[in-house]
Amino acid sequence: MFSLLSRGGSAVQSLPAAEAISRVADGSLTLVDIRDPMERRMTGTAKGAVTIPLAVFRMKADPRSPEHDPALDVDRPVALYCASGARSQMAASMLLEMGYREVYNLGGLGHWTAAGGALA
Repeated sequence: MFSLLSRGGSAVQSLPAAEAISRVADGSLTLVDIRDPMERRMTGTAKGAVTIPLAVFRMKADPRSPEHDPALDVDRPVALYCASGARSQMAASMLLEMGYREVYNLGGLGHWTAAGGALA
């Protein structure tokens, strides 16, 4: 399913949480929690997720940045989540602008846990 946002033929896609859980477990998907540290302390983080707050996301995700997080690769599928899915949609759009090829918005952490995903 495609969202309304499209960049050069690519669009942020939605991803069922159960599929994300499976793909994170088998190593075929990078999962990113873009919530701020206080939110993560209050509710936990999805097991296997990389944590990059939205406030520094562009700097950490841009492969040209000296602050680029090596966990992110433009050629590797990436799924993002926040509390509800709105901020993760914004961050996913940024990834497409930076040339990432396969980008998903998982929605909120609640989607992950409702599908049986563990917390770290």
